[in-house]
Amino acid sequence: MESRIRHKRKKRIRKGRVFILVFFLFIFAISGWILFQYYDGVRQSSKEIKNSPDEKIIFNGKKDSNGKTNILLLGVDRRKNENSSNSDTMIIAQYDPEKNSIKLVSLMRDMYVHIPGYNGMKKMNSSFLLGGPELTRKTIQENFGVDIQYFVMIDFKGFENVIDTLAPEGIEVNVEHAMSENIGVSLKPGLQNLNGKELLGYARFRHDDQNDWGRVKRQQDVIKIVSNKVLSANGILKAPKLLGTIQPFIKTNISNLEELNFMKIFLLHRPNITKTLTIPIKNSYTIERVPVFGDVLRIDEAANRNTINAFLSDTSEDAVVGN
Repeated sequence: MESRIRHKRKKRIRKGRVFILVFFLFIFAISGWILFQYYDGVRQSSKEIKNSPDEKIIFNGKKDSNGKTNILLLGVDRRKNENSSNSDTMIIAQYDPEKNSIKLVSLMRDMYVHIPGYNGMKKMNSSFLLGGPELTRKTIQENFGVDIQYFVMIDFKGFENVIDTLAPEGIEVNVEHAMSENIGVSLKPGLQNLNGKELLGYARFRHDDQNDWGRVKRQQDVIKIVSNKVLSANGILKAPKLLGTIQPFIKTNISNLEELNFMKIFLLHRPNITKTLTIPIKNSYTIERVPVFGDVLRIDEAANRNTINAFLSDTSEDAVVGN
């Protein structure tokens, strides 16, 4: 009787050891697969960029007082081998952990604003040319009273590569009309699958009667479409390679540990983009022509400051889109 009990106990111990061994082998295999996918993405993208030393970018980010996370998204075109350039895209993305939601605020680059440390007024996107992400952060804070904690600066080539990795067959978009001027591709109207270069061109097009307003709306739509694609089952499986693909084309002050935390949030909780806003808002600006800068948007600073803060602090019901 006692020997049978000892035999059963040894058998349970053996089973437990086998289970633990299989568990750790599984974790090891998954970790190896993730690392392989990540470095494969890095390897493919690294072939397309010049070797250069990592640039230390100063960014004195400040936390939002309401416990939310504000991230400044900057799209930069470095494909022309220029050392500096204006920022083509400026978007504040706010993540609300309580509601598990994301809001987007697009800032029109032609707004005529005060840039800290410089006399007179300049276009909004000049802040990036003159002082990079940090001066853009200061400009947003001074003109609109919004604190930004993090920045993510993405080279357009990185965007193209991510789209081609995420969706080799392309991403379905309904192109409103023919587009070709100054975007490097020719798009025909209608529902179609766009590759990375075509989708970037679609998001950047501005030569129609909607000009920059149409471009900002398309950028917001593209971010929503791509986010949904990334958070799909197929996108989650490709997440390690996507991260590796974009890594060589990205600059940020988000630490590796914080990146992992954001990845966990997005992959496990899948927050939705619930609201979008474009600044300046409707009836709060005039179009004027000024020396050096050409056409600018002279804005009602108080009206836009109040709107953006109400939008981000949840004291406004709806987004107000400029037009």
